Amino acid sequence: MDVLVVGAGAVGRWFGGLADAPVAFADADPERAEAAADVLDSRSRAVALDTDDSFGLVAVTVPMDAAADAVQRHAPKAQQAVVDFTGTMERPLRAMAEAAPARERVSFHPLFAPENAPGRIAVAESAPGPATDRVREWLEAAGNDLVDVDAAEHDDAMATVQGRAHAAVLSFALAADDVPEELGTPVYDALSELAERVTGGNARVYGDIQREYGGADEIAAAAQRLADAAAAEESSDAATTEESSDAATTEEPAEGESSGERSRETFAEVYDDAC
Repeated sequence: MDVLVVGAGAVGRWFGGLADAPVAFADADPERAEAAADVLDSRSRAVALDTDDSFGLVAVTVPMDAAADAVQRHAPKAQQAVVDFTGTMERPLRAMAEAAPARERVSFHPLFAPENAPGRIAVAESAPGPATDRVREWLEAAGNDLVDVDAAEHDDAMATVQGRAHAAVLSFALAADDVPEELGTPVYDALSELAERVTGGNARVYGDIQREYGGADEIAAAAQRLADAAAAEESSDAATTEESSDAATTEEPAEGESSGERSRETFAEVYDDAC
């Protein structure tokens, strides 16, 4: 079974490298396809993006915003199966069903950057078969753990796993000041390490994830809720001081719960919601 890898970026080169079959790379940048083929041995080659050749397996490894169009364009070249490694699942699988209804169809999402392989790979099977089973075997032989999941469940989860997680880390990186290393706490050190990892990646990839799954607006709303609770506590502390002063003047104890206590409960509620 020969393989056409559509997209010769990092993910395409990673998959092409572990595929135990002849591999052809196609890319909008022909030089990138040639470079990807040169890295592998004699079993690989570069082909034009508009090639009329057919292949046993077509693997789409383009950015998320181009996934559905790439599937529509290249799935008809598959003799046995079409798969994607784009990071989203529902739209590519719908496009596969439209463009290649008689072919095996599975969506894979490596939950790691190629340079951090191996790792966990989410798998949504729409129409599996012998060819896609071979793909699973290649991935497992490379040390990856496959996690079967419903495509809709995956896409919903990625809004938190990727969209909001990345937005939170990048927000910390934008808000943080430089501080002496020896003054870092365990929480600060862990966040700094995450920020360094995220900012050391590919800006387009993280931008694509934000456009696909969102996250920044939800993180901003959560931060505002936290800020409002902290501000309420600060203002109530001042009110409590005034209440105490009035009580001391009249020599009568303040009755009931103070505004400071009420505000601290508000902040505690926000904190508990985060747990």
